[in-house]
Amino acid sequence: MPQYLVAIHHPDGYDESLEDEAMHRDIDVLNDEMEAAGVRVFVGGLSPASSARSLRAQPDGKVLITDGPYLETKEHIGGFWVLEAANLNDALAWARKAAIACRAPVEVRAVWRPD
Repeated sequence: MPQYLVAIHHPDGYDESLEDEAMHRDIDVLNDEMEAAGVRVFVGGLSPASSARSLRAQPDGKVLITDGPYLETKEHIGGFWVLEAANLNDALAWARKAAIACRAPVEVRAVWRPD
């Protein structure tokens, strides 16, 4: 069955203290629903983008490590689910629920698998 990444986006400098008990409850309910439906493969939250390290291969064969995310953007992935869904429409249905529960923008992408 195809797998999909459902990624939650947070603004740069996201303040987790803005998350209230109702939001955490809604996310827990969604996780339980996904698990009961057998679609949830993996779920995880990420540390702030400011704690990321980026690695870039250099022409001389060395690897440069820098502090911070790879891309300088106004939004970063704050958490994600990997779901097994029959098709993109089913994944989007779950993503709609995620956007509501997380009160944040959500991105859905199919996990690429070579044929």
